[in-house]
Amino acid sequence: MKLTAARDVLLKPLQAVIGVVERRQTMPILSNILLVARKGELLVTATDLEVELVAQAEVTVESDGEITVSGRKLLDICRALPEGSDVDISVAGEKLIVRSGRSKFTLVTLPAAEFPSVEDIKARQTIAVEQTVLARLIEKTHFSMAQQDVRYYLNGMLLEVGGTQLRAVATDGHRLALCEVEIDGASFDEQQVIVPRKGILELQRLMDGKGSLNIELGPNHVRIQLEGIRFTSKLIDGRFPEYDRVIPKESSNELRADKAALRGALQRTAILSNEKYRGIRLIIRNSGIVIQAHNPEQEEAEEELEVSYSGEDIEIGFNVNYLLDALGAIEGDEVTLSVLDSNSSCLIRQPGKDDSKFVVMPMRL
Repeated sequence: MKLTAARDVLLKPLQAVIGVVERRQTMPILSNILLVARKGELLVTATDLEVELVAQAEVTVESDGEITVSGRKLLDICRALPEGSDVDISVAGEKLIVRSGRSKFTLVTLPAAEFPSVEDIKARQTIAVEQTVLARLIEKTHFSMAQQDVRYYLNGMLLEVGGTQLRAVATDGHRLALCEVEIDGASFDEQQVIVPRKGILELQRLMDGKGSLNIELGPNHVRIQLEGIRFTSKLIDGRFPEYDRVIPKESSNELRADKAALRGALQRTAILSNEKYRGIRLIIRNSGIVIQAHNPEQEEAEEELEVSYSGEDIEIGFNVNYLLDALGAIEGDEVTLSVLDSNSSCLIRQPGKDDSKFVVMPMRL
């Protein structure tokens, strides 16, 4: 294998895939990246056995070949080289030689045959959408994914397709976020997949909002083809909760407020909330809303806010971070909070828009 490329051309695919290369690996091959040079292009592959990324770059290939080498070391070398320089990469025996100007680096390699890769995911259907659509679905729901929950099926995001709709749902058992979009001119079979948390966050990092992409849904994998990058992730094998049953029905106790004013009041009150539980109390009346917080040091915060409300008087507690995350995902200037009673979940929405819904469970204070 022998190739030449501009430093910046080489840097782009290395930076694209490095996110899945773990620093501490039980298998040495997983800290390596696979380099495949053929027909004027270089394919760079990284995997952690859950997520696989393949990035491509156009280079000058003198002789075809494939090898694996430490991903972070090769990236650090390319980063450290001067801008605008050219890089020559070649294989000599079991070593990879990197040359640029007067610099020369010799790296240890492992055989390409040992590198685990996913070729055919046996896709059942392919969904073509604009990048902005998938980015919006993830942006409005990702914060509700669980982290290291024993209910492993919550440590990811549900992607559900059926008819003309594509829907994303995430929940950690204390809150839920849902966002859906209509895909014009298409009809899909009903299918649910759970994409692991790491895959979702990696995908979010890769998308730049330009152009379209294809989502291939297989029985065990999801594959997304972006420009110059192929993303493949294993799916979580489990049954996602019946989220429809968690979303509260319409209630006459609906509060309408200015989003920025409510967010500011919550942020200020949260300063004196319990650092561990982050609990705040909402006292909702026709005259407005009172937001209260206190902590073990006997400190208290109280904020009053004018809102539009004509329901019953309600006193209810919430984790303030969950409310703030939901408000941050709402686009408009106004927000509605709908709650049945002091023991019921709160439904948060943008007035007049039903494509995004956020549910927050109450907490005892």
